[in-house]
Amino acid sequence: MQLLTVTVLAICCLCCNIQAEVFTSISQMTDLIFTERELVHSLKEYIQAEESKLAAVKSWANRLDVLTRASTSDPEGFLGHPVNAYKLMKRLNTEWAELESLVLQDPSDGFISNISVHRQFFPDEEDEKGAAKALMRLQDTYHLDSESFSKGKLPGVRFNAFLTVDDCFDMGRTAYNENDYYHAVLWMQQALRQMDAGEEAKASKSDILDYLSYSVYQMGDLPRAIELTRRLVSIDPSHHRARGNLRYFEQVFSQQLSNTDQTKQDSSEEKPIELGTYNRPKDYLPEREVYEALCRGEGVKMTPERRSKLFCRYRDDNRNPRLLLKPVKEEDEWDSPLIVRYLNMLSDEEIEKIKELAKPKLARATVRDPKTGILTTANYRVSKSAWLEEDDEPVIARVNQRIEDITGLTVETAELLQVANYGVGGQYEPHYDFSRKHETEAFKSLGTGNRVATFLNYMSDVEAGGATVFPDFGAAIWPRKGTAVFWYNLFKSGEGDYRTRHAACPVLVGSKWVSNKWLHERGQEFRRPCGLTEVD
Repeated sequence: MQLLTVTVLAICCLCCNIQAEVFTSISQMTDLIFTERELVHSLKEYIQAEESKLAAVKSWANRLDVLTRASTSDPEGFLGHPVNAYKLMKRLNTEWAELESLVLQDPSDGFISNISVHRQFFPDEEDEKGAAKALMRLQDTYHLDSESFSKGKLPGVRFNAFLTVDDCFDMGRTAYNENDYYHAVLWMQQALRQMDAGEEAKASKSDILDYLSYSVYQMGDLPRAIELTRRLVSIDPSHHRARGNLRYFEQVFSQQLSNTDQTKQDSSEEKPIELGTYNRPKDYLPEREVYEALCRGEGVKMTPERRSKLFCRYRDDNRNPRLLLKPVKEEDEWDSPLIVRYLNMLSDEEIEKIKELAKPKLARATVRDPKTGILTTANYRVSKSAWLEEDDEPVIARVNQRIEDITGLTVETAELLQVANYGVGGQYEPHYDFSRKHETEAFKSLGTGNRVATFLNYMSDVEAGGATVFPDFGAAIWPRKGTAVFWYNLFKSGEGDYRTRHAACPVLVGSKWVSNKWLHERGQEFRRPCGLTEVD
């Protein structure tokens, strides 16, 4: 377009110079012939560029048309695959902006005006980064190697999804920018593996090797860092940072060798450390390994002896006409502490209505700061939640009444019904629902005492992951749509039961919906009388 415009301006200038009396001079007319030839040439270049641009746009539109047909047929199922969720964040944050630039000269302005309206609702860089970190969290928790993950080979998936070289590169770069060199190595290694296999990408091999070699160095593997940096220099001899890094790595390695006997030198040369064998760094969570093992269904301490103590029954009450007319099916999930599951707690219609009410109110879930009592967001709780009042809809009042009937505890002093939805990699790491003695401000503003019990409704099935686990005694409870689980957080003495520290495992495949009611101490004096000892 610019070339065509320049040529048109040139011919206009020429016409001005000859004062529009072209016919009076053959010589001047011959000049116009050559000018016209240049104009035709530039017009052809413009058409070719526009056709090339249009072909790229058509290819993009056709690919996205197939994708959106599949995604809109079952949105939650499609986004239940974490790779699809990550790539949606990436497309809307990065790739659509590139397409917008490509068609910026759209003469109708239809596309530009349309995308401008929707852009305010697009995910941003933080969303894309969060989705990438969620994939890494799933990778760690469920012991998924990068290659299987990049091919979308996950249990229970209903949609195909894969990660390209550029996707893997972006994953690795996200980790690198967070100083997470462990995951940077895993994903840059996968990007390199796919590129070496012949897959094309916008990222260059030298870029991958640059990030990978330094990340390997940060993991303490100097021999492999040197090997990768040498490969980088051979590909891009002018890479100034690579040459500087190589000199430094070799110098440090030489110093290390001088402090090592020859036998160890020979051994290290014969058996270089392979990529992918690095240990994951320790973090702030003391029960990390136990917690994640339970999420995978490993280490569950359900013995035949313990199972023999578990029963199922109908819960009815002659003093409660609602339970008398419609008893509730109750199953023991664990004996000590007692955790029970109630079947048919919520109907499909009730679940859909609660979700409908919650969706417009969903916001990033918060935790209560134990020192200040103020609600704040935290990296260890990744979900969105909404609080629903009885006045919002009759179904909320029915659910609250049902909880009171089943537990025998009053809901007058309970917190509002909280609805939570866990997205890609959504989780809530091990925590206590009750406040401990040093957390004096936790529920002070409520004036209803501590959280005596938790009633948790499962409002969806989860294809993979998403269990509720108790690391202290090795229990794992899996979501079953329409059921609910209940446990006491406090002993009858009012002391906290520290065994109830629990977690919501990351959702591997699917979308997890729950609603919970936290019941408080006040008003329970005659419904759950105090015990005589600390463990009563």
